[in-house]
Amino acid sequence: MSTDCLFCKIIAGDIPSEQVYHDEHVVVFKDINPKAQVHLLIVPREHIISLNHLDAKHDDLMTYCMHLLPKIAKEQGLEDGFRTVINTGAGGGQIVFHLHIHLLGGEGLSGAGFSRAI
Repeated sequence: MSTDCLFCKIIAGDIPSEQVYHDEHVVVFKDINPKAQVHLLIVPREHIISLNHLDAKHDDLMTYCMHLLPKIAKEQGLEDGFRTVINTGAGGGQIVFHLHIHLLGGEGLSGAGFSRAI
């Protein structure tokens, strides 16, 4: 845990969030600036700065997150599909330097600033 990380503070409960799921590996909460009807952040409890900071010890955690995404999407009513985005580094649009996965879907997705054919 990083004491100056926004997401670490959310995970610790020091900053409120609209959580939709949590367990021993991740916390999932609503993005405060949603780009679609459903815009959630899947955040590992472990403080990992970005994809650039992953190594083999994180393989199980990342596999867990990938398997969790469709489950969370289904619980949110995203039967037609969903989009995932991981911004990496400042040049990749990352604002909070704690690895997180954006889960987007529902109305407004086409206006989320991304091409449909990524």
